[in-house]
Amino acid sequence: MQIEQFDTGLKTKTNVKDIILSPEQNLQNKNLIRKYLNQIISLGIKEIDKSLEEAFVSDVKVNCFYPLNEFTGLKNLKEKLWIPLLEAFPDLERREHIVLGGAFRDKILVGAYSMLSGYFKKSWLGIKPNFKMINLRCCEIHELKEDKIIESYILLDVLDFLRQCSDLKINPSRGPEGAWMPPINTDGVNFFEKDIEVSNSNLKQSLSMNRSLNFKPEKENISNDELKQRLLDHPQKEFWHDKMIWYGPCGIGTSRSLEGFIDMHQLPFRRSFTDRDYYKLGHYCEIGDGKFSLCAGWHSLEGVYGSNDWLGFNASKQKITMRVMDFYHHDQGKIRENWVPIDILHILKQIGVDVLEKIKI
Repeated sequence: MQIEQFDTGLKTKTNVKDIILSPEQNLQNKNLIRKYLNQIISLGIKEIDKSLEEAFVSDVKVNCFYPLNEFTGLKNLKEKLWIPLLEAFPDLERREHIVLGGAFRDKILVGAYSMLSGYFKKSWLGIKPNFKMINLRCCEIHELKEDKIIESYILLDVLDFLRQCSDLKINPSRGPEGAWMPPINTDGVNFFEKDIEVSNSNLKQSLSMNRSLNFKPEKENISNDELKQRLLDHPQKEFWHDKMIWYGPCGIGTSRSLEGFIDMHQLPFRRSFTDRDYYKLGHYCEIGDGKFSLCAGWHSLEGVYGSNDWLGFNASKQKITMRVMDFYHHDQGKIRENWVPIDILHILKQIGVDVLEKIKI
């Protein structure tokens, strides 16, 4: 089957002049974002105004996880996200696993996957503290202009936070839960790739895999066994490493190998969303950086929740959107690892399941 090479980027802009970054400029941008993000944590509440004012423009646009959602301005960024988080976890620290950067069309972008770890001492998002260490998966993408962040996308895995607090009131995940591993056999943070073609080639690979998902055998009237075989023989198989790992959010879990990915996530997802469109809006981020690439959409998908195969809740026939990022690690000519933050709470809210309301103090 021939994969259609359609444009997966945002459809809202035309006649955009592409920015071309040198590897040296890209490294500078990554180090600047690392400085900003680490400083917010290390200096804490006492210096929060200084940290935020140094990093962000005053009217920064922020796209956050549910229930914070979208807002603008430094005051909201401080009061909605950082003050509550730093008060709840007074010893919070940030551990970086992946930092990559690049330019997509007219945007300069830096993406990061890190772990925010701290002792949970004060309620957060209406959840009472358990007085234990919590590890918050944090995935974010920031747009830079003149050395300031003008727009941010931030996904914390709130469901995994609830799991660690023993307050996870959803159906069990198909895949195992737990901490995501850092990239295998490589440094995902301090690398510097001089060869732009390496970065471009790996981005091209992840985008081609993405486009292959438009082949939808689930639309045919076939059994699960036959659908699984069709997905194993699907064009996507050309892109995945034999020992691939797909790190999914809480509510889905992690899977290993293409077969595991199909069993734990892809087949039930396709059954639940036979009516879906991956790129109606398009990606706001498509960047490659050395052995890594990153694609993300807000929203990446529009679909109708048509069955209980995925997540296990009764079919509402409700149209939903998805907030998602895909961090890829390319190794031995294939996609070896894929870290996938998805705002599952946001999806559940759209189908009438408000997890936070069930367990608030």
